[in-house]
Amino acid sequence: MKGFSERALVSDVLNWLRQRTVSTGSEEVVAAELLGRILEDAVVAGIDVPSFDRSAMDGYAVQAESTDGASLYNPLSFLITGQALPGTPHSGSVDANTAVRIMTGAPVPDGATCVVPAEHATESDGQVEITQAVPIGRHIGKRGEDVVQGQRLLNAGRQLRPQDIALIGSLGLDRATVVRRPRVRLLITGDELVIPGQTKAAGQIFESNSLMLAGLVQRDGGELENPLPCEPVSDQRVVIAEMLTRPGADIILVSGGSSVGTEDHAPTLVSELGQLVFHGVAMRPSSPSGIGQVGDALVFLLPGNPVSCLCAYDIFAGEAIMRLGGRPAGWPYGRIQGVLDERIVSDIGRLDYCRVSITDSADPSISPLAISGASILSSTTRADGFVLVPADLEGYAAGTRVEAWRYDTPNNHPGELK
Repeated sequence: MKGFSERALVSDVLNWLRQRTVSTGSEEVVAAELLGRILEDAVVAGIDVPSFDRSAMDGYAVQAESTDGASLYNPLSFLITGQALPGTPHSGSVDANTAVRIMTGAPVPDGATCVVPAEHATESDGQVEITQAVPIGRHIGKRGEDVVQGQRLLNAGRQLRPQDIALIGSLGLDRATVVRRPRVRLLITGDELVIPGQTKAAGQIFESNSLMLAGLVQRDGGELENPLPCEPVSDQRVVIAEMLTRPGADIILVSGGSSVGTEDHAPTLVSELGQLVFHGVAMRPSSPSGIGQVGDALVFLLPGNPVSCLCAYDIFAGEAIMRLGGRPAGWPYGRIQGVLDERIVSDIGRLDYCRVSITDSADPSISPLAISGASILSSTTRADGFVLVPADLEGYAAGTRVEAWRYDTPNNHPGELK
């Protein structure tokens, strides 16, 4: 057992990953499952929406010219010749001094050039008296007023929202072509791990990293290969090797066994079965992280300590999953500027991920949490976010204005970590 002889720079690892993470192809997905998916192809309207002139009011379809002079003191009478309902159009046409009873959304009959709202009409004995003149086109939704055939509506690369899916459905489409989500395999190692809900023996701990990683993968647009609860894998070379070489995954997230201990088999196996490009990164926490490739799958060796696992995932694996899934790569957390009320100490040559609390104010105060242990998972729930200290600084002095990232605020201006 020996330590790391050298540690890779975070920027070097990211540059290597960015050259190898492009979208993973496309697939057709039914409309009911499109939420949050990334469009592979632009959506172009194949029809006009609406495809017919339709009433915007409940009332009476008439020829506008026939209403000239109508008022409360001079009501004009029209013969009702039928009605038009949504989905049941009137089969005849409208002539001068005739009217068709019409409901909102119903097709406007031939010959009609306006709709008189019901509040300006009184119906009796097959006649309707109209008390207001209505101009041509009033209260009629014209064909194509929403969407015109041939119009480009949604561009490739768009992450679909509920209203986008509704628009796709309004074109008569029941599916769309989207970027295939990267398939992610969780490989949680450790003889000491027990699934929550089961009975643990002395010296064992409940496994929780899979729950965190599953949520992060889904947040970033990946598709989990193995359902939860995730069964931990024993620290045996043959078992870990089988999980690394089994086909079907685009990304394999290995949690635990990533360092240089006698039971840390994953780095050696990645090197033997594929390529271990980086092992040991100049960052704190997460320095035992590793990145490589086995077959077609990118492999991320994430430390078993939960804070380190979260940090390594966010900096490396999360971006890779977003890129493979066609999403813009960038931190998923909101950025905020604030003033440090205590100093942050770091070392030149490494990136530091410092958990902080952030006050809710116009000019926030940012306080580093007095916790250094990477195994203290609760520190990430007590923290409002984190500050990154770049490798070329020895930290930040108290009173320095710094940039922090908030866990609970979405990032509206994503940008890559440099």
